Amino acid sequence: MHGEYKVPGGKLVVADVDLDGEGDGATLASVAVSGDFFLEPDDALDVINASLVGLPASSSVASMAAAVAGAVGDDVAMVGFSPESVAIAVRRALGHSSSWGDHTFEIIRGRAEEPFVQMALDEVLAQSVGAGTRGPTLRFWEWERTTVVIGSFQSMRNEIDPDGAQRQGVTITRRVSGGGAMFIQPGNTITYSLYVPASLVDGLSFEQSYAFLDDWVLGALRDLGIRASYVPLNDITSPDGKIAGAAQKRYASGAVLHHVTMSYDIDADAMLDVLRIGREKLSDKGTRSANKRVDPLRRQTGLPREEIIDAFIAHFASRYTTVPGEITDAERAEAERLVREKFATPEWLNRVP
Repeated sequence: MHGEYKVPGGKLVVADVDLDGEGDGATLASVAVSGDFFLEPDDALDVINASLVGLPASSSVASMAAAVAGAVGDDVAMVGFSPESVAIAVRRALGHSSSWGDHTFEIIRGRAEEPFVQMALDEVLAQSVGAGTRGPTLRFWEWERTTVVIGSFQSMRNEIDPDGAQRQGVTITRRVSGGGAMFIQPGNTITYSLYVPASLVDGLSFEQSYAFLDDWVLGALRDLGIRASYVPLNDITSPDGKIAGAAQKRYASGAVLHHVTMSYDIDADAMLDVLRIGREKLSDKGTRSANKRVDPLRRQTGLPREEIIDAFIAHFASRYTTVPGEITDAERAEAERLVREKFATPEWLNRVP
């Protein structure tokens, strides 16, 4: 059995595995780890392989990684990979985890939607992946109006200036994931969501999964001439400043929602009129600094927004198997129900007053 794992910002780790026994009693009979990583001393590779032999085939990433780390000790240099990445590759070989290449991704480029509908669609499409009624999907959003999306655990009154929101004609929504507030203007941001099975991030911590799921868009940005990088926990940045913020939610159904909002050409004055926390963060820098902080993609690329999205889709398709997709009638009906019963209700919007 064969498994591969590309470490975000690191090297490829490959595991070829044979089993002894079947079912719940199966154990690892042989493990051969390979890849383009660096390892010193080189005979430590035999130590890594031997450390995994005899472990139950059902072992978690944590237990496999602990076996590798305990065997190599502190004197071995693992460059570009880690005990955890070895364990993930082995788990993939065993079929417990999946890789990007195991899936066909639907690409949805939807119409402009009302803010509450966008929140509901994220929940519905993620749950559809968890239920197996939809395959993994990448969806690009279009916004119908100016919106502030606050994180699931943020305080409404701490984040939002109601007078500023009224002046700017802003609709306030709350998403299902954590993280900070995002100021949205139609045509001035690029927002996308990935809906994937939990098997794709099996064994990855939240921090590791952010880097893993954002890796493709870093490549897409580099194609556009932007030296983009990932900054833990959830930011995408360049030498000129922050480009995007990501957020994530894992569902008990076995699905992961990972969504990102990128600034294309944000009106910093309007943003600071609405967001209290934004003012505090920039209080010693002034509004001029705000324009640098949101770091619009328009300035860095010189391209129309639509061309950037086209480039993102093309890069994603160059890496992974994709097909055109669409939101089904049943999914839309469920989203409309959730708008009425959850996302547009005062109880949800003010769950953290």
